[in-house]
Amino acid sequence: MKLYNLLIFCGLFVVAFCNDSPKVKIGIKKRAESCTRKAKGGDMVHVHYKGSLQDGTEFDSSYNRGKPFSFTLGARQVIKGWDQGLLGMCEGEKRTLTIPPELGYGSTGAGGGKIPPNSVLIFDVEMEKIDARGNDDL
Repeated sequence: MKLYNLLIFCGLFVVAFCNDSPKVKIGIKKRAESCTRKAKGGDMVHVHYKGSLQDGTEFDSSYNRGKPFSFTLGARQVIKGWDQGLLGMCEGEKRTLTIPPELGYGSTGAGGGKIPPNSVLIFDVEMEKIDARGNDDL
């Protein structure tokens, strides 16, 4: 019986502590007043955002350009952290995404040096609009 319990404990330990795949940390800054539709893979989403490094250095902002950034969610048009972090978002919702390097720009960095290699990225994102599309459109 002790051996059985030990095996169960070891199995649970492996499952709990060896699943170290990187994840996006999602902070909800503002919930939508009403949410009739949540963003899902295949939807065309239109977002305003500000991207910064952990030290607060801003590297990009759609607000500075005066128009939202649009892309198809889940179609690998953006970094993995965005595809994961914007799922389930509602129009009018605001989130802060903390994206580990593995789901951002990794060991290469980006932006001509604006984003150093292995940077944790912080994005303040506001979902402006969701255009529903089927996954067949990907």
